[in-house]
Amino acid sequence: MKKIEDINELRNIQMGILDNVHRFCQERGLTYFLSSGSLIGAVRHGGYIPWDDDIDIYMLRTDYERLMSEYTSEGHYKLLDPDKEQSYYYTFAKMIDTRTLMVEDETTGYQIGVYIDIFPIDYVPDDEQERLRVYKKKRLLYKIRRCKISKECCLHSPLAYWCYKLLPISAAQITRMIANIITNKQPTQYACNMTEAGPHISHCFPSACMDDTIDIKFEDRTYRTMVGYKKYLSCTYGDYMTLPPEEERQTHKFKAYWKDS
Repeated sequence: MKKIEDINELRNIQMGILDNVHRFCQERGLTYFLSSGSLIGAVRHGGYIPWDDDIDIYMLRTDYERLMSEYTSEGHYKLLDPDKEQSYYYTFAKMIDTRTLMVEDETTGYQIGVYIDIFPIDYVPDDEQERLRVYKKKRLLYKIRRCKISKECCLHSPLAYWCYKLLPISAAQITRMIANIITNKQPTQYACNMTEAGPHISHCFPSACMDDTIDIKFEDRTYRTMVGYKKYLSCTYGDYMTLPPEEERQTHKFKAYWKDS
């Protein structure tokens, strides 16, 4: 295998994946939003944050589920659906380039290619206390699921540990339990990324931010994001236009390879 040394080479692969998702969504009438650090990069830098090396998009749960059910592998692109992939570490989807291999600590024992992250966005309770209750419950279940898959316990609470040890259910069953807790297709005033990679519950944002989409420039191309992106970013990141201190400008330190043809 040939190692991918240049971050620009990695980014070109990722943008090819994003182009594929964008095209598919346009053809099927699905809505997606450039999000997270990728959206900060688009707004603040016109593309990638200079030290970043990944791409994130959000999709409302209904559109996300349609993508999961309607997309079939095309060429060298494959959609990884948590409900269909055995031993898949994550609880959100990734679109990968099957010509490549990514080496990550989290995916030891599971081969994954260079990817972009696709996160479902769920409506959350308007009542803050109820929202927090749901968040804490799903966070515990995510940790238990991670232990089931990795075979290494990451639980520090004695109660959580014994729940993990004595709970005679599989990771797939826990995934379904999580889905029942977080999936709410009935619109509320707030929405959030409720996967294990989601931000703290206090970073939920007004669901009205996603009432429509707008074009946004990212590198030399144009993609889509939510019309209320400024409100979303300020709720999630605070002063997103100010550069963080140099010591906080961390990449994911990727290890990526081209597979032998």
